[in-house]
Formats: sequence, structure tokens, C-alpha cells
Amino acid sequence: MLRLRARGHRWPARLTVAFLALGLGSYAVVSFGFLGAESTDLRWAFTTRIALLLFVVPALVSLGRPIALARVALGPVGRRRADRATRSWPARVFGNAIFAPAFACAVFLVFLTPVAAILRDSVWSEWSISVLVPLCGLLLVLPIAAHSVIRTGFFITVEFLLAFVELLLDAIPGLLLRLNDGVLDHAPAILGRLPLWFPTPLHDQHLSGDLLWFIAEIADVPVLVLLFVRWMRLDRREGRRLDELSDEEMAELTRQHLGHRG
Repeated sequence: MLRLRARGHRWPARLTVAFLALGLGSYAVVSFGFLGAESTDLRWAFTTRIALLLFVVPALVSLGRPIALARVALGPVGRRRADRATRSWPARVFGNAIFAPAFACAVFLVFLTPVAAILRDSVWSEWSISVLVPLCGLLLVLPIAAHSVIRTGFFITVEFLLAFVELLLDAIPGLLLRLNDGVLDHAPAILGRLPLWFPTPLHDQHLSGDLLWFIAEIADVPVLVLLFVRWMRLDRREGRRLDELSDEEMAELTRQHLGHRG
């Protein structure tokens, strides 16, 4: 923003507020509030915290359009570097609307194993989760939100159809946590006097499944919306390209198309 201002331009205040208040603000609430304080003792606080850091916080950060700011403020060299980064193969993989829900489903399946208890009880994992999970979420969200990867109409159609399938896949970890009658992480009972409002281990797991299912399904809706917007933009772009063709070029294109089908 300072570089942009030095060139005589100003970044919109609403985008700055969105980045600081909604993006970083939501990270502070999730990491330093109740969920961060109680995630060691409560399964539902732990799973909800990870789901919010993976889905909601990166989505709110993207409202500030940090990639667009970097492209505008860093000059031609910085713009080329930013474009190179957003079009690199890691960005193409992570910024794929098919990969994002599948990656989230794989992460949530960890909650069905004793690994979840180890992660909840480790100080090192708590710090790692606070840093790595939102970074992974940003890798998933920012390339999609920035429309930095060019897709064909066929690929976007496949993405759109598979995104609906992912709605079902994302529900699996939450449903298994909710419907299972045994404590899956086998965590030892907490010693000492617990607050009266603390749920039993099984009820805690059921609450975890309910919240995880809800957050995962709601988080898929913006992905579908972004895919629909991307498809509309591609359709308009292809429509303008066809409108610019002459009658002879259109006739030749039609002959090639019919010949290929034949």
C-alpha cells in the first residue's frame, strides 16, 4: 500500500478493512479466542478451529484481494513474478476446485484416528496448526478467487460437476464422527475437575461431527459460486471472440466443426 501511495495511487479502503478486520480479525478470533484456548480439551473446539482456519479465514483474507494489490504495487518485475507464482504447477494444483475439497476431506479424515488425540495434546502441533493450516487454506483459495489460472470450457464443466460430488465427500468425516457410538481418537480421560458444561467424550465427538459437517458443506457453496462466475466469464469471452469473426471465418469454422464431427 505504501508503494502504491508513493506512485500517486490509493488502494480502496474497503479492501483494506476487509483484509484487516475480516481476514486477520477472524484469524485472531479463531486462534486466540475460545476455540484456541479450549482446543486441547474439547474435540469440537479442535476440529472447528481447524475447519475455520482452512476454509473461512482464507476466504475472508481473499476479500482484501492481496494478489491484486501485489500485482499493482510491485511494478512490472514484481507483477511478472506474481503471475509466475500464481501460474506455477503448485498453484495450478492447489487452486483447482477439484483438489481443494478432496484435500479438506483427507485432512478431516485424520479426526477419525488416534492421530487427532496426539495432535490435540502436543504443543508443537498447536503452533504448527496455527501457521500451516491457514497457509494451506490460502493456497487453496487465492488462486481460485484471483482467477489466475486459465481453464477451458470443458475443464470448468468437469470442475463444476465434480464439485457437486465433493459436497458428498466432505460430509463423510462429519457423519462418521456423528454416527459412531465409540470414541474414535481413544484419547485418555482428562484428570481433575472439569467445568459442569463440558460434554462427555462421546457427546464431544458428536458435536465435533455436527460442526465439521456444517462448516465443510457451507464452505463448498462459495467454490460453486466461483466456478459459476468463471464459467460465465469464459462464455462471454468466447462469445466476443466469435462475434469478431467475419462471415467467411465463421463459415470455415462451421465446416471444420462439422467435418470433425463427421
